[in-house]
Amino acid sequence: MVAIVRVKESVWTPVEKAPEPAMGSEVIPKDRYISPEFMKLEWERMWTKVWLIGCREEEIPEVGDYVTTEIGEESLLIVRGEDGKARTMYNICNHRGNRVKFDGCGNSQSLVCAYHFWEYDLTGKLINVPDEQDFHQGCPSEKLSLKTVRTESWGGFVWFNLNPDAEPLSEYLGPIQKHLDPYNLQDMYTTMDVTVEWDCNWKTSVDAFNEVYHVQGIHPELFYTIDDVDVQIDLYERHNRYLVPFKTYSPRIGEVLEEVPEALAGELRALGMDPDEFKGRVSDVRRAVQVYKRANQEKLGFDYTDFNDDQLSDDYHYYIFPNITMNIHAESALFFRQRPHETDPDKMYFDVRMFQRAPKGKNRPPLPDHEHVKHGERSLGLVLDQDSVNLPHVQKGMHSASFEGLWISNQERRIRHMHKTVMDYINGHYANDR
Repeated sequence: MVAIVRVKESVWTPVEKAPEPAMGSEVIPKDRYISPEFMKLEWERMWTKVWLIGCREEEIPEVGDYVTTEIGEESLLIVRGEDGKARTMYNICNHRGNRVKFDGCGNSQSLVCAYHFWEYDLTGKLINVPDEQDFHQGCPSEKLSLKTVRTESWGGFVWFNLNPDAEPLSEYLGPIQKHLDPYNLQDMYTTMDVTVEWDCNWKTSVDAFNEVYHVQGIHPELFYTIDDVDVQIDLYERHNRYLVPFKTYSPRIGEVLEEVPEALAGELRALGMDPDEFKGRVSDVRRAVQVYKRANQEKLGFDYTDFNDDQLSDDYHYYIFPNITMNIHAESALFFRQRPHETDPDKMYFDVRMFQRAPKGKNRPPLPDHEHVKHGERSLGLVLDQDSVNLPHVQKGMHSASFEGLWISNQERRIRHMHKTVMDYINGHYANDR
């Protein structure tokens, strides 16, 4: 990493290397990926106890706006109330169990079940029951209103937790808020919103994006734009990250490049830099990009005051347990949300969103339409397509009698850290969250 010039230290993302926890070197059992019994344990002891992202604030800007989201077999309804607050409630009418909203998103001044027109206000309170006098047992609002769940907002996201006794979101996130606040995620806008049904366990997907060991096998073209060797890995209590140098090339190439490779040249042109005018070693391109951005931030339309130099070139890659991955850059973020299938450990839902900071003086574009597709029906871009082709084969291979479990290297220790946290929940380490 290059020397960092501190500009505004009080708000900067910490860059210090975190201490390494002892996690052992045992094989990670394959049953955690293929067993319905383990899937049930995850649901009962982990998914219902952790903070999860439900939607973006920008999806529900007005009173009465709502979106639905699913986690496991549960459907949640997130609604903007008259007081401006976002609330999350189970999307289940307490009359006959119908889902109150099944159109994904919309706007309504009250929440009316389409089956028998039971009506709830925007806080979930039951306010009208047709032919109420016919219910001899009565229709008490305190019993039959929509059940709400813990809801908080941070980073432009609405978060929910199915555990009413869970710790506040800020405690759950720990250092992550301080790390990511300089990026002002709440000011970014969505440019892509796709859900893909993948034929693999949700952890198989998380694993693929939490190590760069696979770059040499699956993504060899990235050798000419990133350094997949000199990567800083930081493991925190629940969450983790790695810092990957971009705008450079991999030491795995085994030679000193004398000319800027075309893949890297294209990235320079996109910034307004002319690679043909670059004088120096190709290994100096990364630093040149940092200097160029800092000097031309007015022209580029971005304020880089709150970023260190490395953040102007590199990928600060965060994993927020259990199912959020963010590749974050000074002007953009690539966001993944991995959700388990309702019943099948060999399937999952992969939510991909791309966020962009609006350059100064530019208006935010409207939200893109949400797409829901099956594997192979839509390209996600070269790199993600390469991963999506590979992952179903990984999942099938785990069912082989010859395979015992994951043999994890030190480069892949974010995977081991994720498993440690999963097992901490299953074994009751976070007892206050149960």
